[in-house]
Amino acid sequence: MRTSPQLLRINRNFAVCFAFSALLSAVATQLLSGHDSHVNTTVTIIIGYVVYFAIFSVLFYRDNRTRYRQMGPDLIKREIVKMVSSFGVGEVVYLGIRWPTLYYFLETGVEPFVASLVSEVIATACYMVAVTVFLRRTGTF
Repeated sequence: MRTSPQLLRINRNFAVCFAFSALLSAVATQLLSGHDSHVNTTVTIIIGYVVYFAIFSVLFYRDNRTRYRQMGPDLIKREIVKMVSSFGVGEVVYLGIRWPTLYYFLETGVEPFVASLVSEVIATACYMVAVTVFLRRTGTF
């Protein structure tokens, strides 16, 4: 099975974004440790999303700006629709795993920093698998 260079770049971008997001989310979780677990979990995930998508947007633009200049508008539109749908499925998977696992770890007394990191690793791994599978299934890359 051959992997496309675009799919490898997207997965590389996921990994870079994951590293920054995981670190800043873990710091936020630790700083919010005095709050209720559901507040801590929700705010931590929001912070993680902001960091993740800000960095991913920059990396994706940098990697694909010349490629999209060479493509026609119809091809760009079709590819973006496929990508958004694949990322949407990945986000459902991510949130369905991240929120309950972080909340559970905080409720059971796991150190907030560690709870956030472990939860992020589990959720991001599932996210990357889901998005990669859907990008392949839709024929995007």
